[in-house]
Amino acid sequence: QVQVAESGGGLVQPGGSLRLSCAASGSIFRLNAMHWYRQPPGKQRELVASIISGGITHYTQSVKGRFTISRDNAKNMVYLQMNSLRPDDTAVYYCSVDVDISDWNTRNIYWGQGTQVTVSS
Repeated sequence: QVQVAESGGGLVQPGGSLRLSCAASGSIFRLNAMHWYRQPPGKQRELVASIISGGITHYTQSVKGRFTISRDNAKNMVYLQMNSLRPDDTAVYYCSVDVDISDWNTRNIYWGQGTQVTVSS
């Protein structure tokens, strides 16, 4: 019913920047919070950044001041601008969205397939 697709990953040198994009489409009545998670090799998935419909943001401590999450409600898009990238930012990055399909079918969570970010010289 709802599709989520990330893009923008790749290989970047330490200190470089990348911008991830995530598009949500399908049966979306209301888009609530949108999140970026990441899963480094051999580790558990962790929450990186969140943005609610009103624009309030939250970041995990390790990315504060380097990453910026933003959203375009008209396009059902969320972005993650990543600056000053470090090797320990290497991970598969996932987008997750909280969607109301109708007034009585609310708070459905959907995930994208992930996009690889590799920070290496």
